[in-house]
Amino acid sequence: MGKVYLTGAGPGDIDLLTVKALRVVQQADVIIYDRLANPDILVQAKEGCEFIYVGKEDSHHTIPQDEINEIIYQNALKHKNVVRLKGGDPLVFGRGGEEGMYLRERGIEFEFIPGVTSAIAVPEYAGIPVTHRGVTVSFRVVTGHESRKEKSQIPWENYKTDDTIIFLMGLHNLDKITQKLIEIGKPKDHPVAVISKGTTPEEKTVVGTLEDIYEKAKDLPTPALIVVGEVVKLRDQLNWFEC
Repeated sequence: MGKVYLTGAGPGDIDLLTVKALRVVQQADVIIYDRLANPDILVQAKEGCEFIYVGKEDSHHTIPQDEINEIIYQNALKHKNVVRLKGGDPLVFGRGGEEGMYLRERGIEFEFIPGVTSAIAVPEYAGIPVTHRGVTVSFRVVTGHESRKEKSQIPWENYKTDDTIIFLMGLHNLDKITQKLIEIGKPKDHPVAVISKGTTPEEKTVVGTLEDIYEKAKDLPTPALIVVGEVVKLRDQLNWFEC
């Protein structure tokens, strides 16, 4: 039996890949990768490494998660070093925990390799700090893409605070998210930014308010991240990447 490395690929910019992640990629016999992992990372693999794509996009899943779990497991039976390469960090809405439990139940050794999460890195590239002295002392990271078959687990009433709120994978629910925040008491002119393809050369940021951001940003390409909070106003002073 081999070992599986549940590996974070970072937010997009290949230079943000960790040293440890690069090392296991270079040693991998097979790399099972998703849509949000920068494809340039695969170029770092050794000759003869096998590549298996298991990407998901919006509501279209090329391969269901239970099948992905089994693919990882079966490859661990055949290969010494298996890398499961996941965009961002494997445990931030990456379902890495589910994959790890699946392997543990079947006696397969695994290791988590953290990745730079887009929740912090993407706003940072856009010149938006998730915390800033005198503005906010905390931030929340929330999924923007809950299963439509299940009751929402998002505690909306708790979001009346001045925390920065970061929604991942939420572009297609942007209208719903903004309306919900207005309903719980957030002012309509509360600052919002939507960042598309963050940390990549195609990065684009649109800034608005809860009232108008949907119309401004609805046509941006995915992946996109939503930042809600007063820290958005700091972009005018701190934007460095899109200049």
